[in-house]
Amino acid sequence: MIKIDGVEKQFGSLKVLKRIFLQIETGRVTAIVGPNGSGKSTLIKSILGLVRPDKGEIYVNGTRLNGECEYRRQIGYMPQMAHFPNNLNVGEVLYMIKDLRGEHAGLDEELIHEFGLGQEMDKPLRTLSGGTRQKVSAAIAFLFDPALLILDEPTAGLDPIASSIFKDKIIREREKGKTIILTSHIMSEIEEMADSIIFLLDGSVRFSGPVEELKTMVGGLNLERSIARMMAENDEA
Repeated sequence: MIKIDGVEKQFGSLKVLKRIFLQIETGRVTAIVGPNGSGKSTLIKSILGLVRPDKGEIYVNGTRLNGECEYRRQIGYMPQMAHFPNNLNVGEVLYMIKDLRGEHAGLDEELIHEFGLGQEMDKPLRTLSGGTRQKVSAAIAFLFDPALLILDEPTAGLDPIASSIFKDKIIREREKGKTIILTSHIMSEIEEMADSIIFLLDGSVRFSGPVEELKTMVGGLNLERSIARMMAENDEA
């Protein structure tokens, strides 16, 4: 479980996170949504330890994050746009990451096979399409069988077949008891995969709970309309 206790973050005069209190439950897919500038990326980077909050605490499985790095070994992270050394090929990148972690056995290489990356191993990263680079990034996120997965716009750039493979993988990992946090601007995908949703607006949590509860509360026909209605009501306030 992840507990976020009164987290605040400010960059210059801009308050990006405003007293965030959240609990992200184990064994569930939790989606973080909100418009650009709502604080999603800063919240994710705070959980990853890449941004240190000005106030408040974050706990991962009961351990308070206090500049420690060891807990990150429990996390598989897929950034929205991964940056790989362009002079390496796919196989070299995978080997380099395994070597850095000191782990070469007992790995989850399911996505490598399902995405057909075996036939891409000798190709330099610089020659790959955006979608194939995204597949490599996804495979790396799952590679070390992490207990916590953080996936930032994970299906962006994937074709429909690869997207379907990836969504099935996410659901299987949830069934194993993994904790999965994802962001997406595609609300239909969130309805398909997520158990819970966190809606951020202007750095504050406007909703945190089951997806169906949000739809019922707002009275929207689907998640996209429900989120749009909440944003419109905020603009009118």
